[in-house]
Amino acid sequence: MLFGVSVLEIKQSLSRLSARERREVQVYLHQLKRMTPAWKKATARRIRDVQAGRLTTLDQLETRYRRG
Repeated sequence: MLFGVSVLEIKQSLSRLSARERREVQVYLHQLKRMTPAWKKATARRIRDVQAGRLTTLDQLETRYRRG
């Protein structure tokens, strides 16, 4: 709980926001996520994979999601 506000109260407040305001909150939360050590570690791993030539081709993606 943050400053005496419950998660339910936060959700109720969010539901009353306009679409534009909800988008702003969404962008803010995404930015917070990008600051976490786990996100940074995963991104660094992906970059290393690309630099090493370990890429996923369009054909591989299509095959993967066709089965899904």
